[in-house]
Amino acid sequence: MEFKELARIRRSHRKFTEEQVSPEDVKLILRAALMAPTSKSRRSWEFVVVDDKTDLEKLSDARDMGSQFLKGAPLAIVVLGNPDDNDCWVEDCAIATVSMQYQAADLGLGSCWVQMRGRGLSDGTTADEVLRGVLNIPPHLSALCVLGVGHKADERKPQDEENLKWERVHIGKF
Repeated sequence: MEFKELARIRRSHRKFTEEQVSPEDVKLILRAALMAPTSKSRRSWEFVVVDDKTDLEKLSDARDMGSQFLKGAPLAIVVLGNPDDNDCWVEDCAIATVSMQYQAADLGLGSCWVQMRGRGLSDGTTADEVLRGVLNIPPHLSALCVLGVGHKADERKPQDEENLKWERVHIGKF
């Protein structure tokens, strides 16, 4: 598939079948992250692959809203960065995550990004604290997001090119 078609059909999916993601597909998804561009080639990200149902349920409770679908995902990838090692850790982790999303789509899998940085629970507990407790994440790492991945249980229409916001593109000057 050409990239222009992949960009058109990739949509976020929050509903998955119970079928597990094959180890080969997981490796390809992680390979895409590990090959992603990073600032100064620092590659100061880390990834935690989670497929344990109990842990997935705990991850789904890391924030008040928006993460509950992880309970039904067969796989989650927690994307972490080291803020002390790289001032571009957020950008580098974001690029790696999007690379994983496109690789998952190319494999026919669905995925959805769950923002964790700056999110949490109404009692003041941060999502980072929850993830750290569930996965034993070292204190020098911070979570950007969790990527839920699985076989799609629903179909979504591709992007409608008629709805692209070309008026938000400025050539030369604003």
